[in-house]
Amino acid sequence: MIGRLRGILIEKQPPELLIEVNGIGYEVQMPMSCFYELPNIGEEAIIYTHFIVREDAQLLYGFNTVKERALFREVIKANGVGPKLGLAILSGMTASQFVASVEREDVSTLVKLPGVGKKTAERLVVEMKDRLKGWSAGDLFTPFTDAAPVDSAPQPAQSNVEEEAISALLALGYKPTQASKVISQVKTEEMSSEQLIREALKSMV
Repeated sequence: MIGRLRGILIEKQPPELLIEVNGIGYEVQMPMSCFYELPNIGEEAIIYTHFIVREDAQLLYGFNTVKERALFREVIKANGVGPKLGLAILSGMTASQFVASVEREDVSTLVKLPGVGKKTAERLVVEMKDRLKGWSAGDLFTPFTDAAPVDSAPQPAQSNVEEEAISALLALGYKPTQASKVISQVKTEEMSSEQLIREALKSMV
């Protein structure tokens, strides 16, 4: 099993990245809550991974900390929640929001996430409440702030920024019309694609 990668970031196409380790490029999918914390392209990154083998694919999911990966593994244990939905859940809210929603049995917040209907949300609350008992939100994820990530790399053209943001939302399970609408509502000229995705996801939770 591949559990950890240390290498150079080659590409960042939310929610997927390409990291080169000893001449081999690994494609890794990452929740946006983790993606925001990545260094710039060309810099070294350490990623903790969860490796999934299916009949038609081998998939790597990446996280910045062991605790983030542990939460993902707990989420996908829930009945009816696969890795893709787990990725969407942990992209749409921070760890503290997710843990708080489960503890408060806040189904109404969970159903705002793509692919999470009322039954799935209720199942998440029932199955995860005991598993998350004693887990403080601060231990699970790097603290989330509203500050924009520092990025010294040149920003792509605005049309490309919007396309990348919409593409990321589609990959997370949002519908095309929903993705386009929310991007148009929150975009400003100076935003990078990651900042635009962050604001779009925040506006839908």
